[in-house]
Amino acid sequence: MESLVKPEPGFDGPGLPMGLLAVLEQVASEVGIKRLALVGGAVRDGLLHRVHFDPWRGLPDLDLVVEGSAVVLAKELRRHLGPEQLPQLRVHGAYGTVELVVDGVLLDLATARQETYASPGQNPQVTEGHLEEDLARRDFTVNAMALELPGMTLLDPHDGWAALAMRQLVFLHSNSVADDPTRIVRGARYAARLGFELAPEALAQVRSTLQSWPWAWRPGEAPKLAPPALSTRLRMELELLLEREPWQKAVAHLQDWGALVLLDEGLQADQNWHRRMRWAWRLELPLLTALVAGAADPLAMAERLQLPQLQQRLLAEAAELQILLASLEVSESLSTWSPARWCETLEGNGWQPEAVALCVCLGVPMWRPLLRWWGRWRQVKSPVSAQALIDQGWRPGPALGAELKRLRLELIDQQVALR
Repeated sequence: MESLVKPEPGFDGPGLPMGLLAVLEQVASEVGIKRLALVGGAVRDGLLHRVHFDPWRGLPDLDLVVEGSAVVLAKELRRHLGPEQLPQLRVHGAYGTVELVVDGVLLDLATARQETYASPGQNPQVTEGHLEEDLARRDFTVNAMALELPGMTLLDPHDGWAALAMRQLVFLHSNSVADDPTRIVRGARYAARLGFELAPEALAQVRSTLQSWPWAWRPGEAPKLAPPALSTRLRMELELLLEREPWQKAVAHLQDWGALVLLDEGLQADQNWHRRMRWAWRLELPLLTALVAGAADPLAMAERLQLPQLQQRLLAEAAELQILLASLEVSESLSTWSPARWCETLEGNGWQPEAVALCVCLGVPMWRPLLRWWGRWRQVKSPVSAQALIDQGWRPGPALGAELKRLRLELIDQQVALR
């Protein structure tokens, strides 16, 4: 069993810019900051590396919590370092946070705060608080530890150290999932990246909360009425999961935990998402769009998550193509179609090429010719240029365009016949 002995005061995680932190301590003292602490991933990952011998995953962004004004601290730090070394501050006044980059390190200074939820799934109401209250609002106990400055003394009011040693994710309280279901997605991110598991009581909370569904909105109701934790914030967490993490493991965790019902019951039962998303990755399509495409009503889900309009359009066009192919299959055998006819059909409706590729990901019955069109046929050009035809006596206009198209389609059929 791994040691549960906590590190001695003075712990300095690998890669931490101790010189910069010393300057922060000095400036904080000068402006009367009560307490200053390093929190978040740098603490967790540093302990995993130094004490549990995990491979070092690189220095994450540094999150620091301030009892006092983070804005005042950041401005004084800029005055101390000079505008050449610290040219810009990004101040988010509503939350009392400041982002700044010093020597290539991204610092996020946040005023200690506490939060309450007026109703499950809504955005929290935030007020200033103490360091311990700030730690208490976090997702998992392993993320609720702090290294308090000066001295880098470990502060662990929620026994995150024990969970870290057992490689478990433990929620901080019994309403964690009800208040903010996006915490489940963050759990899948950490589980995939760090090799952690939900603690038994955490998994029980996930499943019981999802079964009781404490949120005012339910699937099938107007998408725009969904609370932020089931709409925009859920989308942002999913984007982070798909962009930054081993997403195959992370999505598998969500399905194993029964958590894909946050999106759609059909996706929870979906056994084809692996193929669909692998193809999307291969064809360089947005992974979240490919995931949503497997829902019972992809367009409604896209509206709820507020996907970018381009992605919503891809889903709509892919749905149109599927309907067309199904209707054509009733009256004729698509397997007898020539490449030229496939090109005319796929290019004659104004669909984006990515919509055709999305149908490949979905594994529609005739996905192979769609893939050939995406990968080869659409790249073929007329063997004779427009200028060459004009030199032969053709006049610019629709007839010239039709001839270029005929020559291109004829060449595509010839190339396929020679294979």
